[in-house]
Amino acid sequence: MNIVKMWSRWAGKDPHPASHVEKLLSAIGAFLGILGVLIISHGVLGGQGTALVVTSMGASAVLLFAAPHSPLSQPWPVLGGHMLSSAIGITCILLIHDTLTAAAVAVALSIAAMYYLRCLHPPGGAAALAVVMGGESMHALGYAYLVVPLLLNVMVLLSVAMLFNAPFQHRRYPLRIAKLNPTGVPNEIEEKAMIAHSDLVYALSQIDSFIDVTEEDLLRIYHLATNHAHMPHAPVAQDSLTG
Repeated sequence: MNIVKMWSRWAGKDPHPASHVEKLLSAIGAFLGILGVLIISHGVLGGQGTALVVTSMGASAVLLFAAPHSPLSQPWPVLGGHMLSSAIGITCILLIHDTLTAAAVAVALSIAAMYYLRCLHPPGGAAALAVVMGGESMHALGYAYLVVPLLLNVMVLLSVAMLFNAPFQHRRYPLRIAKLNPTGVPNEIEEKAMIAHSDLVYALSQIDSFIDVTEEDLLRIYHLATNHAHMPHAPVAQDSLTG
């Protein structure tokens, strides 16, 4: 068995079958965004503070450049997730003297707050943790940290995401400005679909957990799948089934 087959069997099926160009674009966009964040953070916090702050920004970069249309990647979750979670982290540091307890409480409260304010952004948990564990250089900034470097970092990352993804219609960010209709599916096809949009919305509402897909993307996936099902397919070679 060759190395490629061994790797495929161990890693399983690729859940993100994007093209090589798409993967390269994600990497280049993240490089540009994080470079801007590093320059700003290092100038304000120095080496130690920067190392902690940019961890959450690095996680945001994965979402912004590898999954720009994800609900978790949109501007309000990115901005609200970082700002809200960091504010909670600063408050916990001021009110709870034990650092470990303050860190755990900050992450827990951040998750709850992001849920209720509709800005769930996974790197927000890291942002809250970074504030609490950031040491004296970060604690000395207090709530001023929310403006510089945090707000500045977030705005740099969002701006790079908008500018970098703009030339590519399928990547335009945020999702609202993509030059597709809201679903990417013609309205007449939407009306003829076997499952109505309202039924898909209902189904999503019945799953008592956060699903990282928009209603529009789900309808588009359904449309592509039904179209593919009605297309004539070439017969599959027998040897490809066996090996």
